Amino acid sequence: MNDTAPPMHDAETSDPLEGQPIARVERDGVEYVLLGTAHVSRASVDAVRALYAREDFDAVAVELCESRARSMRDPDAFKRMDLFQVIRQGKVGMVAASLVLGSFQKRLAEQYGIQPGAEMKAAMQCADEGERPLWTVDRDVGVTLKRSWRSLGLRDKFGVFLGLFGSLFEREEIAEDEIEKLKSGDMLEGAFSEFAKSSEKLYAGLITERDAYMAASLRERVAQVSGVRKVLVVIGAGHLKGLRTQLLEDDAEPALRMAELQHVPPAARWPRYLGFALVIAIFAVIGYAFHRNTALGTQALMTWVLATGVLAALGALIAGGHPLTILASFVAAPPYPPAPSAR
Repeated sequence: MNDTAPPMHDAETSDPLEGQPIARVERDGVEYVLLGTAHVSRASVDAVRALYAREDFDAVAVELCESRARSMRDPDAFKRMDLFQVIRQGKVGMVAASLVLGSFQKRLAEQYGIQPGAEMKAAMQCADEGERPLWTVDRDVGVTLKRSWRSLGLRDKFGVFLGLFGSLFEREEIAEDEIEKLKSGDMLEGAFSEFAKSSEKLYAGLITERDAYMAASLRERVAQVSGVRKVLVVIGAGHLKGLRTQLLEDDAEPALRMAELQHVPPAARWPRYLGFALVIAIFAVIGYAFHRNTALGTQALMTWVLATGVLAALGALIAGGHPLTILASFVAAPPYPPAPSAR
């Protein structure tokens, strides 16, 4: 086993691998070469290509799940997404969170002219060009978001929501050398330590569990394919230490470990009950308004219909929906109460 935890990358270094975080782990006769990257970094793209060119790998693994890999290969897939299908499948929260979480990387991409996840795309291209197996070893992003979200209390959920919402409006530019500093072990671990103090459950869902899942996934893939002796693993630098530790120490059966980490706990019931109670309360207010005065009740009902319909239509518009989709959202949004007979 050999670790490299080098100093900050020098942009003018002739060797693209100098200053890059790399760890080598041997287990069960297989060498895993872990390359830590920054997800918006020219240097990381160069490092992926250089490392693949210098060494002979039997397979390439990336920190992606199947759905994220497909979206990278087909960036326009999101535009073709059926809004109503997303709602029916309960993926609204996942799509919204993915959009917000990606806003920071997109801002950096616009600033420096490199797309988020370019180093993952480079790894996939290397595998394709070298005709090597490509393994997507990360846990499905939907499972990760659900497990993380459902592990939080109400206070933590509110804090996370505010933080994600606020990131949409953050416009401060970040120096490119600061991006490269994210691959410094001490700074990265220090940042994650502070994050863990604020929400250990969120840290576990987003980082620790995925480290364990990716390690189990790698071992499972190796067991399924004969002749694999060396694997290039391209991961975000924040997972380098955790994945290395899991590969060395986790002795659980890979399939059982993955099944355990894919289990999604049931959602709390009280938010649903609270929603029902709120709707019933609104209906009661509208009914009371009709009881007092027909005109007042009609005005209250129209206010309710317009408020819910306009918000639904606005959401469809922001998502880039077709005009008919926007109209359908407006019409279908309000849960219309039966108007009581006027007295």
